[in-house]
Amino acid sequence: MSKMIISFPHMGDYHVPIGAFLQRVFPEACVMPSPPITKETAAIGQRYSPDYICEPFKYNVGNFIQALDSGANVLFQSGMGCRYGYYGELQEQILRDLGYKFQFLCLSRTRARPCAVYAALKSLGSPRNAPQIAHALLLAIESIRAMDKLSEITRRGAALADSPGELSGQYSLFLEELAQAETILRIRSLTRVYEERLSAFSRSQSVRPLRVGIVGDLYTVMEPYSNFDLERKLAARKIEIGRRMSVSFLLFNESERKRLRKTQGYLRHSGGANGLDSIGQSIQYATEGYDGIVHAKSFGCTPELNAIPAMMRVSRDMDIPILHLSFDTHSSETGFDTRLEAFVDMMEMRRKAYERSI
Repeated sequence: MSKMIISFPHMGDYHVPIGAFLQRVFPEACVMPSPPITKETAAIGQRYSPDYICEPFKYNVGNFIQALDSGANVLFQSGMGCRYGYYGELQEQILRDLGYKFQFLCLSRTRARPCAVYAALKSLGSPRNAPQIAHALLLAIESIRAMDKLSEITRRGAALADSPGELSGQYSLFLEELAQAETILRIRSLTRVYEERLSAFSRSQSVRPLRVGIVGDLYTVMEPYSNFDLERKLAARKIEIGRRMSVSFLLFNESERKRLRKTQGYLRHSGGANGLDSIGQSIQYATEGYDGIVHAKSFGCTPELNAIPAMMRVSRDMDIPILHLSFDTHSSETGFDTRLEAFVDMMEMRRKAYERSI
């Protein structure tokens, strides 16, 4: 029997804890994360995906095909919340219709329950017992918590650093060490060390940069290629970035009732997935004095589309500009850059007008 080669779709830097988890569960396998998304990935995914399906589906298909062409014979997929949680079955069928031979591990919806996950991992031949798999999962969760905590510090500090690349460089070093961490104590130790390093970049600064909050659907917000590297472009303009959307947010979120309450009546019922979070977080950013909000979503994302009318009322009532950006494999980066530049210029003019008035 050929060696097991496991791959999974790319999404931001989360390939680090996911890859480490799979390697611990399948120690004899080769874990090969899909390569970072490129134009070629997008073109492949677009070619074999339904026309009007959302962007994450297309990128996943492109990732899977590139992984299979590189030798992968086991594919891992997960997803909850919106339609993304139903994509695994359709993606598997598309790949089989193309003639690929592989095993498919889809942990979404009811398949994400602990007993179902354990059974699926054992069916693929994992030699680990239940306590060992649970330990590997706890390490992955702790790694995700650490990543999200330090990435938030990086986003906020980029506006105050002499070079935003200094912070991203430190964060990359953290990810390299995180991939080798084998205990929760080691992960927490690394987190403390790098938290101090990253925080040092902004200790002596007294400037008050523009602050922009980013909301939207999880995939588009977290995968840089899907939003034309929005965060990097804002950081290059010395803008402090707030983003609450993360895998930690997904895993440890409040109940839907509490999140709906945070919309303060702008939404009466949940529209599914994270549409209500885009509204609630927009209200939080406005209350905290942010200068603007960027709403990034995949083209055709129904929950985010449903959230837009309420967000427009939030923008009017709380006097905070919101830039709505919709992304697809057909989107133009030039058009995106033009709109983002105009939005930043407008926030700067608003800031100056406010300062003159006081």
